[in-house]
Amino acid sequence: MINNEIGTIFREVADILEIKGANPFRIRAYQRAAQNIEGLSGDLEAYIKEDRLSDIPGIGKDLSEKIKEFYHTGKIKFYQDLKKSLPRGLLELLNIPSVGPKTTGLLYKKLKIKSIAGLQKAIRTHKLEGIFGIKEKTIENIAKGIELLKKGRERMTLAEAMAVADKFVGPLEKSGAVKKIAVAGSLRRAKDTVRDIDILVVSDKPVEVMRTFVGIPLVKEIQAQGHTKSSVRTKDGIQVDCRVVEEKSFGAALVYFTGSKSFNIKLRQLAIKKGLKVNEYGIFRKDKFVAGRSEEEIFKLFGMSYIEPELREDTGEMELALKSALPHLVSLEDIKGDLHVHSRWSDGENSIEEIARACRQKGYSYVAVTDHSQGLKVANGLSLSELKKKKLETEKINRNLKGFRVLYATEVDIDSEGNLDYPDYALKEFDLVIASIHSGFKQSRQQLTKRIIKACRNNYVHIIGHPTGRLWGTREAYEIDFDEIFKVGRDTNTHFEINAFPERLDFNDSNCRRAKEAGVKLAVTTDAHAVEVLDAMTLGVAMARRGWLEKQDIINTRPLQDFPGLLKKK
Repeated sequence: MINNEIGTIFREVADILEIKGANPFRIRAYQRAAQNIEGLSGDLEAYIKEDRLSDIPGIGKDLSEKIKEFYHTGKIKFYQDLKKSLPRGLLELLNIPSVGPKTTGLLYKKLKIKSIAGLQKAIRTHKLEGIFGIKEKTIENIAKGIELLKKGRERMTLAEAMAVADKFVGPLEKSGAVKKIAVAGSLRRAKDTVRDIDILVVSDKPVEVMRTFVGIPLVKEIQAQGHTKSSVRTKDGIQVDCRVVEEKSFGAALVYFTGSKSFNIKLRQLAIKKGLKVNEYGIFRKDKFVAGRSEEEIFKLFGMSYIEPELREDTGEMELALKSALPHLVSLEDIKGDLHVHSRWSDGENSIEEIARACRQKGYSYVAVTDHSQGLKVANGLSLSELKKKKLETEKINRNLKGFRVLYATEVDIDSEGNLDYPDYALKEFDLVIASIHSGFKQSRQQLTKRIIKACRNNYVHIIGHPTGRLWGTREAYEIDFDEIFKVGRDTNTHFEINAFPERLDFNDSNCRRAKEAGVKLAVTTDAHAVEVLDAMTLGVAMARRGWLEKQDIINTRPLQDFPGLLKKK
């Protein structure tokens, strides 16, 4: 699909035009075109082949020609020329949270800033202070944004790492030279951010494996290529290592390269006490190989139950494994439905019926369609009159469904004082209410905590959505008093969300574990705005597993008939 590529180009054209101070109507035309193309349910290629680009709102003759040019040549000359009209590093400023096209244009015109390095220097030398209304707090936010951007480049999200790994594992599996293959490292442990990717292979044809590995189209640079180990860097700067190991050592290598480092140290200490030596080649007594073919074999040798990769962080899992007392972690198969999905009624791409169909295909028995509330204009929040129409549509769809239920639900906004965006008489009509903070992220820890607590105490709020507000590479999690909100959550029977949307993954693992210890239930949801994002449930379950959560800790592992009791407020 070229939808995303064209959408990205048109958005960048709009940004460049705004930097250059072009006509606002022209800028808006490109922004609108990008939004409409990205929102198409079908492939843009079909519109091109059938000569019906003009059917897409906002696509006139000029933009149609540019789309066709990209389709036939892979580039748009106007876009290429426009980029060349600005210094090469200037557009990178747009990647900094809180720096938009207007600010970028002013920084260039007033201070000749052409890059992130130049902006950092201007901040250090106090050149931004006092120009065109920039305040001290704004400068501080720009500096923080630069640091966030740097962190984002050093690491990738779990979803990004999974996607990159798939592009290597797939071709290797198809090569016919691979007997066994596994991803290791922090990706296998499902950390929310990943620095690099490790792949382990068992093969009788290691040279062929390495040739296939370094020849994968995603590779930009071959850093090292040997008979049994190679390292490459992708076009996005991600390091990927591939090792071929002997079959008898595969389990030992998987334990070793999965980590974590502290887990491996603890295992090595245990081995020494038993007169054993452990490394990536196997478990040895003196020089005799005693185990290593599988991880299960290794853990059994140490008298432990199997430790799932997500738990291997040396936070008590090894001690419990020695007692066969590890939790039975929740699995993707345990999930009965998704409780946070947006439809076209607000800012989603799909109809309620399309969402229901997609969820049924996943084997779910229910879905909550939680469109935004009236105050969130940017997300096309629903007015009170629109709620009535949505409810009628939901009821009509449910009448035609067997063995599946669409919950009439909402994601209601928590305002700066902790008040909710719908009155109680409207909230009581919903099957499910998620309350979320969408603004005022820079309030104090005390203020943010009070807002969440006030929402928890509302008689009709069942779940607190994306509780820490994190957006990877854009916004750090805000500070809240977890002890206090968990106490109130437990006392009011308010649950908390593990938001699996790839750029959120909010709660993280430590918050999940704290919630469990506090006696609070959680819901794993996707916050999907398109049916494709429903697959992100895998990420949310991974966070739950890292947080030691079991099936009984997650409300949407339960059948629908249990919900009246699960959601009953105290």
